[in-house]
Amino acid sequence: MKRILSIVACLCFIAPAFFLLTSCSNVRDGEPRVLVFSKTAGYRHASIPDGIAAIQQLGAENGFHVDTTKNANYFTEDNLKKYSAVIFLSTTGDVLNKYQEADLERYIQAGGGFVGIHAAADTEYHWGWYGRMVGGYFLDHPGINDPHPNVQEGVLMVEDDSHPTTSFLPGEWQRTDEWYSYKNFNENVNVLLTLDENSYQGGADMGTHPIAWYHNYDGGRVFYTGLGHTSESYSEDLFLQHVQAGIEYAIGENKILDYSKATTARVPEANRFTKKNLAVGEFFEPTEMTILPNKDVLIAQRRGEILHYSHSDSTLNQVAALDVYFRTDEPGVNAEEGLLGIKADPNYAENNHVFVFYSPADTSVNRLSRFNFDGEKLEMESEVKVLEFYSSGISVATPVVLSPLTAMGCSIFQPVTIQRLSTSRIRNIR
Repeated sequence: MKRILSIVACLCFIAPAFFLLTSCSNVRDGEPRVLVFSKTAGYRHASIPDGIAAIQQLGAENGFHVDTTKNANYFTEDNLKKYSAVIFLSTTGDVLNKYQEADLERYIQAGGGFVGIHAAADTEYHWGWYGRMVGGYFLDHPGINDPHPNVQEGVLMVEDDSHPTTSFLPGEWQRTDEWYSYKNFNENVNVLLTLDENSYQGGADMGTHPIAWYHNYDGGRVFYTGLGHTSESYSEDLFLQHVQAGIEYAIGENKILDYSKATTARVPEANRFTKKNLAVGEFFEPTEMTILPNKDVLIAQRRGEILHYSHSDSTLNQVAALDVYFRTDEPGVNAEEGLLGIKADPNYAENNHVFVFYSPADTSVNRLSRFNFDGEKLEMESEVKVLEFYSSGISVATPVVLSPLTAMGCSIFQPVTIQRLSTSRIRNIR
Protein backbone atom coordinates (compact mmCIF):
# COMPACT_ATOMS: atom_id res chain seq x y z
CA MET A 1 0.00 0.00 0.00
CA LYS A 2 2.84 2.39 0.87
CA ARG A 3 4.47 1.53 -2.45
CA ILE A 4 1.25 2.42 -4.33
CA LEU A 5 0.94 5.71 -2.45
CA SER A 6 4.52 6.63 -3.23
CA ILE A 7 3.96 5.91 -6.95
CA VAL A 8 0.80 8.04 -6.93
CA ALA A 9 2.66 10.86 -5.18
CA CYS A 10 5.43 10.65 -7.74
CA LEU A 11 2.94 10.82 -10.60
CA CYS A 12 1.24 13.79 -8.96
CA PHE A 13 4.60 15.53 -8.83
CA ILE A 14 5.52 14.68 -12.42
CA ALA A 15 2.17 15.68 -13.98
CA PRO A 16 2.31 19.40 -13.08
CA ALA A 17 5.94 19.55 -14.21
CA PHE A 18 4.99 17.89 -17.50
CA PHE A 19 2.12 20.36 -17.92
CA LEU A 20 4.48 23.29 -17.39
CA LEU A 21 6.96 21.89 -19.89
CA THR A 22 4.32 21.25 -22.56
CA SER A 23 2.59 24.59 -21.99
CA CYS A 24 5.88 26.39 -22.61
CA SER A 25 7.00 24.23 -25.51
CA ASN A 26 5.32 26.51 -28.07
CA VAL A 27 7.45 29.51 -27.07
CA ARG A 28 10.23 30.42 -29.48
CA ASP A 29 13.84 29.90 -28.49
CA GLY A 30 15.89 33.04 -27.93
CA GLU A 31 14.86 36.66 -28.18
CA PRO A 32 11.92 37.80 -30.32
CA ARG A 33 12.57 39.07 -33.84
CA VAL A 34 10.54 41.77 -35.60
CA LEU A 35 10.46 42.94 -39.22
CA VAL A 36 10.23 46.66 -40.02
CA PHE A 37 8.67 47.17 -43.46
CA SER A 38 8.90 50.64 -45.02
CA LYS A 39 8.00 50.26 -48.70
CA THR A 40 6.09 53.22 -50.15
CA ALA A 41 4.10 53.36 -53.37
CA GLY A 42 2.95 56.92 -52.68
CA TYR A 43 4.28 59.68 -50.47
CA ARG A 44 7.49 58.72 -48.67
CA HIS A 45 7.96 60.19 -45.22
CA ALA A 46 11.33 61.79 -44.54
CA SER A 47 11.10 60.42 -41.00
CA ILE A 48 11.31 56.75 -42.06
CA PRO A 49 15.11 56.47 -41.57
CA ASP A 50 14.72 58.05 -38.11
CA GLY A 51 11.97 55.56 -37.29
CA ILE A 52 14.08 52.61 -38.39
CA ALA A 53 17.04 53.76 -36.31
CA ALA A 54 14.82 54.35 -33.27
CA ILE A 55 13.20 50.91 -33.48
CA GLN A 56 16.61 49.28 -33.88
CA GLN A 57 17.74 51.10 -30.74
CA LEU A 58 14.60 50.04 -28.88
CA GLY A 59 15.31 46.44 -29.86
CA ALA A 60 18.91 46.60 -28.67
CA GLU A 61 17.83 48.06 -25.33
CA ASN A 62 14.79 45.86 -24.74
CA GLY A 63 15.74 42.41 -25.98
CA PHE A 64 14.27 41.98 -29.46
CA HIS A 65 16.05 41.70 -32.79
CA VAL A 66 15.11 44.06 -35.61
CA ASP A 67 15.29 43.31 -39.34
CA THR A 68 14.33 45.96 -41.89
CA THR A 69 13.27 45.86 -45.54
CA LYS A 70 11.59 47.84 -48.31
CA ASN A 71 11.37 44.69 -50.43
CA ALA A 72 7.86 43.21 -50.57
CA ASN A 73 9.31 39.97 -51.94
CA TYR A 74 10.36 39.26 -48.38
CA PHE A 75 6.69 38.62 -47.55
CA THR A 76 6.61 34.86 -47.95
CA GLU A 77 5.43 32.32 -45.43
CA ASP A 78 8.92 30.92 -44.90
CA ASN A 79 10.30 34.37 -44.13
CA LEU A 80 7.42 35.70 -42.05
CA LYS A 81 7.29 32.71 -39.73
CA LYS A 82 10.63 33.83 -38.27
CA TYR A 83 9.07 36.99 -36.83
CA SER A 84 7.04 37.59 -33.71
CA ALA A 85 5.72 40.86 -35.14
CA VAL A 86 5.73 42.82 -38.40
CA ILE A 87 5.90 46.63 -38.27
CA PHE A 88 4.54 48.76 -41.12
CA LEU A 89 6.46 52.02 -40.70
CA SER A 90 4.68 54.77 -42.68
CA THR A 91 4.05 52.55 -45.69
CA THR A 92 1.89 54.13 -48.38
CA GLY A 93 -0.15 52.87 -51.32
CA ASP A 94 -0.39 49.37 -52.72
CA VAL A 95 2.76 47.71 -51.37
CA LEU A 96 1.97 43.96 -51.55
CA ASN A 97 0.80 41.77 -54.40
CA LYS A 98 -1.84 39.04 -54.07
CA TYR A 99 0.70 36.39 -53.09
CA GLN A 100 2.21 38.57 -50.37
CA GLU A 101 -1.20 39.66 -49.10
CA ALA A 102 -2.29 36.04 -48.67
CA ASP A 103 0.91 35.19 -46.79
CA LEU A 104 0.49 38.17 -44.45
CA GLU A 105 -3.09 37.11 -43.73
CA ARG A 106 -1.91 33.60 -42.94
CA TYR A 107 0.85 34.99 -40.72
CA ILE A 108 -1.66 36.93 -38.61
CA GLN A 109 -4.09 34.00 -38.50
CA ALA A 110 -1.24 31.79 -37.25
CA GLY A 111 -0.74 34.13 -34.29
CA GLY A 112 1.67 36.76 -35.60
CA GLY A 113 1.68 40.35 -34.38
CA PHE A 114 1.28 43.59 -36.32
CA VAL A 115 2.27 47.18 -35.54
CA GLY A 116 1.15 50.04 -37.77
CA ILE A 117 2.79 53.44 -37.43
CA HIS A 118 1.32 56.63 -38.89
CA ALA A 119 0.92 56.13 -42.68
CA ALA A 120 0.36 52.40 -42.28
CA ALA A 121 -3.26 53.63 -42.47
CA ASP A 122 -2.48 55.19 -45.88
CA THR A 123 -1.84 51.74 -47.33
CA GLU A 124 -3.72 49.02 -49.27
CA TYR A 125 -7.04 50.83 -49.73
CA HIS A 126 -8.47 48.03 -51.88
CA TRP A 127 -7.65 45.24 -49.42
CA GLY A 128 -10.52 45.17 -46.93
CA TRP A 129 -8.89 42.61 -44.64
CA TYR A 130 -5.92 44.94 -44.16
CA GLY A 131 -8.15 47.96 -43.56
CA ARG A 132 -10.01 46.16 -40.80
CA MET A 133 -6.74 44.97 -39.29
CA VAL A 134 -5.01 48.34 -39.25
CA GLY A 135 -8.27 49.78 -37.93
CA GLY A 136 -9.09 52.50 -40.45
CA TYR A 137 -7.88 54.24 -43.57
CA PHE A 138 -6.33 57.69 -43.80
CA LEU A 139 -8.88 60.34 -44.81
CA ASP A 140 -7.31 63.75 -44.29
CA HIS A 141 -4.87 65.87 -42.34
CA PRO A 142 -4.50 69.64 -41.90
CA GLY A 143 -3.15 71.40 -44.96
CA ILE A 144 -4.77 69.20 -47.63
CA ASN A 145 -8.19 70.86 -47.85
CA ASP A 146 -7.48 73.93 -45.75
CA PRO A 147 -4.78 76.62 -45.42
CA HIS A 148 -3.39 75.36 -42.10
CA PRO A 149 0.06 73.77 -41.64
CA ASN A 150 0.09 69.99 -41.69
CA VAL A 151 2.26 69.73 -38.55
CA GLN A 152 0.79 71.41 -35.48
CA GLU A 153 0.70 71.18 -31.73
CA GLY A 154 -2.30 69.22 -30.46
CA VAL A 155 -3.65 67.55 -27.35
CA LEU A 156 -4.12 63.80 -27.01
CA MET A 157 -6.53 62.35 -24.45
CA VAL A 158 -5.71 59.02 -22.80
CA GLU A 159 -8.82 56.82 -23.04
CA ASP A 160 -7.30 53.68 -21.51
CA ASP A 161 -4.56 54.20 -18.92
CA SER A 162 -4.39 50.50 -18.05
CA HIS A 163 -2.70 49.46 -21.30
CA PRO A 164 1.12 49.30 -21.40
CA THR A 165 1.19 51.70 -24.39
CA THR A 166 -0.51 54.50 -22.42
CA SER A 167 -0.13 53.72 -18.71
CA PHE A 168 2.85 56.11 -18.34
CA LEU A 169 1.33 59.02 -20.28
CA PRO A 170 -0.27 62.14 -18.78
CA GLY A 171 -4.05 62.23 -19.06
CA GLU A 172 -3.72 65.08 -21.54
CA TRP A 173 -0.62 64.69 -23.69
CA GLN A 174 0.42 67.79 -25.60
CA ARG A 175 2.75 67.23 -28.54
CA THR A 176 3.45 68.25 -32.13
CA ASP A 177 2.68 65.97 -35.07
CA GLU A 178 0.62 65.61 -38.24
CA TRP A 179 -2.91 64.73 -37.20
CA TYR A 180 -4.66 62.11 -39.30
CA SER A 181 -8.42 61.71 -39.68
CA TYR A 182 -9.73 58.27 -40.66
CA LYS A 183 -12.46 56.67 -42.73
CA ASN A 184 -13.91 53.14 -42.65
CA PHE A 185 -13.00 53.02 -38.98
CA ASN A 186 -13.22 49.58 -37.37
CA GLU A 187 -15.45 50.08 -34.33
CA ASN A 188 -14.25 46.79 -32.84
CA VAL A 189 -10.82 48.14 -31.92
CA ASN A 190 -9.92 49.20 -28.39
CA VAL A 191 -9.18 52.92 -28.46
CA LEU A 192 -6.15 54.05 -26.45
CA LEU A 193 -5.81 57.73 -27.42
CA THR A 194 -8.17 60.28 -28.89
CA LEU A 195 -7.37 63.67 -30.35
CA ASP A 196 -8.89 66.90 -29.07
CA GLU A 197 -10.08 68.45 -32.33
CA ASN A 198 -10.27 71.89 -30.67
CA SER A 199 -6.54 71.82 -29.94
CA TYR A 200 -5.44 72.27 -33.58
CA GLN A 201 -6.77 73.71 -36.84
CA GLY A 202 -7.81 72.07 -40.09
CA GLY A 203 -8.31 68.50 -41.15
CA ALA A 204 -11.55 66.53 -41.26
CA ASP A 205 -13.45 66.40 -37.96
CA MET A 206 -14.48 62.98 -36.70
CA GLY A 207 -16.22 64.05 -33.50
CA THR A 208 -14.71 61.37 -31.32
CA HIS A 209 -11.28 61.19 -32.93
CA PRO A 210 -9.30 57.98 -32.25
CA ILE A 211 -5.57 58.23 -32.95
CA ALA A 212 -4.15 55.03 -31.37
CA TRP A 213 -5.72 51.64 -30.67
CA TYR A 214 -5.19 47.90 -30.33
CA HIS A 215 -7.21 44.75 -30.88
CA ASN A 216 -7.05 41.01 -31.45
CA TYR A 217 -7.71 40.47 -35.13
CA ASP A 218 -8.16 37.22 -37.03
CA GLY A 219 -5.88 35.34 -34.64
CA GLY A 220 -3.17 37.97 -34.18
CA ARG A 221 -2.37 40.99 -31.98
CA VAL A 222 -2.52 44.43 -33.61
CA PHE A 223 -1.39 47.84 -32.39
CA TYR A 224 -1.68 51.06 -34.39
CA THR A 225 -0.62 54.61 -33.62
CA GLY A 226 -1.33 57.57 -35.87
CA LEU A 227 1.63 59.44 -34.41
CA GLY A 228 5.10 59.50 -35.92
CA HIS A 229 5.03 61.79 -38.94
CA THR A 230 7.95 63.97 -37.87
CA SER A 231 11.60 63.03 -37.51
CA GLU A 232 11.54 64.67 -34.08
CA SER A 233 8.99 62.09 -32.91
CA TYR A 234 11.69 59.42 -32.93
CA SER A 235 13.75 61.21 -30.31
CA GLU A 236 10.79 61.84 -27.95
CA ASP A 237 10.95 59.65 -24.87
CA LEU A 238 7.18 59.37 -24.37
CA PHE A 239 6.51 58.56 -28.01
CA LEU A 240 9.29 55.94 -28.07
CA GLN A 241 7.87 54.33 -24.92
CA HIS A 242 4.48 54.30 -26.64
CA VAL A 243 5.95 52.54 -29.69
CA GLN A 244 8.06 50.13 -27.62
CA ALA A 245 5.05 49.02 -25.59
CA GLY A 246 3.06 48.58 -28.83
CA ILE A 247 5.77 46.35 -30.28
CA GLU A 248 5.94 44.31 -27.07
CA TYR A 249 2.14 43.96 -27.09
CA ALA A 250 2.25 42.67 -30.67
CA ILE A 251 5.05 40.22 -29.79
CA GLY A 252 3.00 38.89 -26.90
CA GLU A 253 4.44 35.69 -25.42
CA ASN A 254 6.71 35.16 -28.41
CA LYS A 255 4.99 31.93 -29.36
CA ILE A 256 5.79 29.74 -32.34
CA LEU A 257 3.24 30.43 -35.06
CA ASP A 258 0.53 27.81 -35.53
CA TYR A 259 -0.26 27.72 -39.23
CA SER A 260 -2.89 25.04 -38.68
CA LYS A 261 -5.11 27.97 -37.61
CA ALA A 262 -4.61 29.87 -40.87
CA THR A 263 -7.79 29.99 -42.93
CA THR A 264 -6.59 31.99 -45.93
CA ALA A 265 -5.31 29.76 -48.72
CA ARG A 266 -1.94 30.51 -50.26
CA VAL A 267 -2.14 31.82 -53.81
CA PRO A 268 -0.79 29.17 -56.21
CA GLU A 269 2.21 30.20 -58.27
CA ALA A 270 1.47 31.02 -61.89
CA ASN A 271 3.75 28.21 -63.10
CA ARG A 272 1.36 25.67 -61.56
CA PHE A 273 -1.17 26.42 -64.29
CA THR A 274 -1.26 25.83 -68.01
CA LYS A 275 -3.12 28.12 -70.40
CA LYS A 276 -5.18 26.65 -73.22
CA ASN A 277 -6.69 28.85 -75.92
CA LEU A 278 -10.30 27.81 -76.43
CA ALA A 279 -11.09 30.15 -79.32
CA VAL A 280 -8.92 32.74 -81.07
CA GLY A 281 -9.76 35.53 -83.50
CA GLU A 282 -13.48 34.75 -83.69
CA PHE A 283 -14.87 37.61 -81.59
CA PHE A 284 -15.95 41.18 -82.27
CA GLU A 285 -16.30 43.48 -79.26
CA PRO A 286 -17.15 40.79 -76.69
CA THR A 287 -18.61 42.41 -73.58
CA GLU A 288 -19.21 39.62 -71.06
CA MET A 289 -19.27 35.86 -70.69
CA THR A 290 -21.00 33.46 -68.32
CA ILE A 291 -19.87 29.92 -67.55
CA LEU A 292 -22.57 27.26 -67.35
CA PRO A 293 -22.53 24.31 -64.92
CA ASN A 294 -21.34 21.91 -67.64
CA LYS A 295 -18.39 24.28 -68.39
CA ASP A 296 -19.95 25.56 -71.60
CA VAL A 297 -19.57 29.32 -72.06
CA LEU A 298 -21.98 31.94 -73.41
CA ILE A 299 -20.34 35.10 -74.77
CA ALA A 300 -22.15 38.39 -75.43
CA GLN A 301 -20.92 40.72 -78.19
CA ARG A 302 -21.89 44.39 -78.32
CA ARG A 303 -23.39 44.13 -81.84
CA GLY A 304 -25.99 41.69 -80.47
CA GLU A 305 -24.55 38.23 -81.12
CA ILE A 306 -24.51 35.59 -78.39
CA LEU A 307 -21.93 32.86 -78.97
CA HIS A 308 -21.82 29.42 -77.39
CA TYR A 309 -18.56 27.61 -76.68
CA SER A 310 -19.11 23.87 -76.19
CA HIS A 311 -16.79 22.31 -73.65
CA SER A 312 -17.46 18.81 -74.97
CA ASP A 313 -16.32 19.35 -78.57
CA SER A 314 -14.47 22.74 -78.38
CA THR A 315 -16.71 24.37 -81.00
CA LEU A 316 -17.90 27.97 -81.08
CA ASN A 317 -21.30 28.79 -82.62
CA GLN A 318 -23.71 31.70 -82.68
CA VAL A 319 -26.90 30.87 -80.76
CA ALA A 320 -28.71 34.22 -80.92
CA ALA A 321 -28.62 37.65 -82.60
CA LEU A 322 -30.47 40.45 -80.83
CA ASP A 323 -31.42 43.57 -82.78
CA VAL A 324 -29.60 46.16 -80.68
CA TYR A 325 -28.68 49.83 -80.91
CA PHE A 326 -24.90 49.67 -81.30
CA ARG A 327 -24.22 52.30 -83.97
CA THR A 328 -25.69 55.47 -85.45
CA ASP A 329 -25.30 57.53 -88.61
CA GLU A 330 -26.06 60.76 -86.75
CA PRO A 331 -23.05 63.09 -86.86
CA GLY A 332 -21.30 63.75 -83.57
CA VAL A 333 -23.12 60.91 -81.77
CA ASN A 334 -21.12 57.99 -80.44
CA ALA A 335 -23.35 54.98 -79.87
CA GLU A 336 -21.90 53.01 -76.97
CA GLU A 337 -24.87 50.80 -76.16
CA GLY A 338 -25.72 47.40 -77.56
CA LEU A 339 -25.57 43.98 -75.92
CA LEU A 340 -23.69 44.75 -72.73
CA GLY A 341 -24.15 41.87 -70.30
CA ILE A 342 -25.05 38.20 -69.89
CA LYS A 343 -25.33 36.04 -66.78
CA ALA A 344 -26.67 32.57 -66.08
CA ASP A 345 -29.23 32.26 -63.30
CA PRO A 346 -27.79 30.84 -60.05
CA ASN A 347 -30.25 27.96 -60.49
CA TYR A 348 -29.47 27.49 -64.18
CA ALA A 349 -29.04 23.72 -63.82
CA GLU A 350 -32.74 23.51 -62.87
CA ASN A 351 -34.33 26.29 -64.96
CA ASN A 352 -31.99 27.04 -67.93
CA HIS A 353 -32.54 30.77 -67.41
CA VAL A 354 -30.08 33.31 -68.79
CA PHE A 355 -30.29 37.06 -68.12
CA VAL A 356 -29.28 39.50 -70.86
CA PHE A 357 -28.80 43.27 -70.60
CA TYR A 358 -29.14 45.12 -73.91
CA SER A 359 -30.37 48.24 -75.75
CA PRO A 360 -33.04 47.27 -78.31
CA ALA A 361 -32.83 49.11 -81.62
CA ASP A 362 -36.54 49.95 -81.78
CA THR A 363 -36.94 51.89 -78.51
CA SER A 364 -34.84 54.18 -76.33
CA VAL A 365 -34.34 51.95 -73.31
CA ASN A 366 -31.78 49.71 -71.73
CA ARG A 367 -33.45 46.40 -70.97
CA LEU A 368 -32.82 43.45 -68.66
CA SER A 369 -34.52 40.32 -69.98
CA ARG A 370 -34.63 36.65 -69.12
CA PHE A 371 -34.35 33.94 -71.77
CA ASN A 372 -34.27 30.15 -71.85
CA PHE A 373 -31.22 28.48 -73.35
CA ASP A 374 -31.80 24.90 -74.50
CA GLY A 375 -28.14 24.06 -74.97
CA GLU A 376 -28.11 24.86 -78.69
CA LYS A 377 -29.96 28.15 -79.09
CA LEU A 378 -31.35 31.02 -77.04
CA GLU A 379 -35.12 30.78 -77.29
CA MET A 380 -36.09 34.31 -78.34
CA GLU A 381 -39.81 33.66 -77.83
CA SER A 382 -39.10 32.88 -74.15
CA GLU A 383 -38.07 36.47 -73.40
CA VAL A 384 -39.40 37.91 -70.16
CA LYS A 385 -38.72 41.65 -69.91
CA VAL A 386 -37.66 42.16 -66.33
CA LEU A 387 -36.55 45.78 -66.20
CA GLU A 388 -36.30 48.78 -68.52
CA PHE A 389 -34.36 51.97 -67.84
CA TYR A 390 -35.95 55.04 -69.45
CA SER A 391 -34.30 58.45 -69.59
CA SER A 392 -36.70 59.85 -66.98
CA GLY A 393 -37.05 56.93 -64.59
CA ILE A 394 -37.34 53.18 -64.16
CA SER A 395 -40.35 51.49 -65.71
CA VAL A 396 -41.15 47.92 -64.89
CA ALA A 397 -42.01 46.07 -68.07
CA THR A 398 -43.40 43.17 -66.05
CA PRO A 399 -44.12 43.48 -62.32
CA VAL A 400 -40.88 43.03 -60.39
CA VAL A 401 -39.18 43.72 -57.13
CA LEU A 402 -35.44 44.40 -57.14
CA SER A 403 -34.38 41.21 -55.43
CA PRO A 404 -30.65 40.73 -56.07
CA LEU A 405 -29.36 37.27 -56.71
CA THR A 406 -25.60 36.99 -56.59
CA ALA A 407 -24.09 34.75 -59.24
CA MET A 408 -20.36 34.68 -59.80
CA GLY A 409 -19.90 38.18 -58.46
CA CYS A 410 -22.72 39.88 -60.42
CA SER A 411 -26.17 40.95 -59.31
CA ILE A 412 -29.19 40.02 -61.38
CA PHE A 413 -32.86 40.44 -60.60
CA GLN A 414 -35.68 38.03 -59.95
CA PRO A 415 -39.22 38.96 -61.01
CA VAL A 416 -41.88 39.01 -58.30
CA THR A 417 -45.01 41.11 -57.87
CA ILE A 418 -44.84 44.84 -57.12
CA GLN A 419 -46.17 48.01 -58.71
CA ARG A 420 -44.37 50.45 -61.04
CA LEU A 421 -41.21 51.97 -59.56
CA SER A 422 -40.24 55.58 -60.22
CA THR A 423 -37.00 57.41 -59.60
CA SER A 424 -35.19 60.60 -60.53
CA ARG A 425 -33.85 61.13 -64.04
CA ILE A 426 -31.01 58.71 -64.80
CA ARG A 427 -29.60 59.81 -68.16
CA ASN A 428 -30.44 60.17 -71.82
CA ILE A 429 -30.08 56.73 -73.35
CA ARG A 430 -29.45 58.35 -76.75
